[in-house]
Amino acid sequence: MSNRTIVVTGTDTDIGKTVFAAALTAALGASYWKPVQAGLEEGGDTAVVARLGDLPADRILPEIYRLITPCSPHRAAQIDGVEIDVERLAVPVIDGPLVIEGAGGVLVPLTPDLLFADVFARWQRPVVLVARTGLGTINHSLLSIEALRRRHVPILGIAFVGDAVEDSEATIARIGGVSRLGRLPHLPELDATILSAAFQAHFSLKDFQ
Repeated sequence: MSNRTIVVTGTDTDIGKTVFAAALTAALGASYWKPVQAGLEEGGDTAVVARLGDLPADRILPEIYRLITPCSPHRAAQIDGVEIDVERLAVPVIDGPLVIEGAGGVLVPLTPDLLFADVFARWQRPVVLVARTGLGTINHSLLSIEALRRRHVPILGIAFVGDAVEDSEATIARIGGVSRLGRLPHLPELDATILSAAFQAHFSLKDFQ
């Protein structure tokens, strides 16, 4: 893996992107970075990833922006009186692999004029698109893939979260022309051990290397 960086983004919010990011970070022995966190009531996604990935403190990179309000980063920044500077969001240089997690979906705005997809285009790092398997996912997933491709963002593949829906998963991969990396099922209990076992059972690590 050396110093490979993988970006984890989603088709929407609350679809399991952070849980997947935790599993991937742990499986790769990577460090984790969420550059912009909006909503801190429960400690934010970084704390969740640290717990579910069983990550030591030295593999957690601090956020650049920690915004209080749980809404789109551009609005949360306005409410907090913060101006997001894209130049501060350069990919950090570290020893070993890195997993970066975006906020919400591909077209979530960071500023009134800048979307996460635009930042991904600046980074030019491979992206894993996380999608749910439920109703509406074909439309949301294909729109997300189009948005990334339009900006020439490299797509490593798509990872699903939820109960198996074979036709939807296969249709998205076929029409979108992306690799189908696997599916993380809903887990009735969730801790680092259970998540690690589920990732190993449903994904192939070589697809991320």
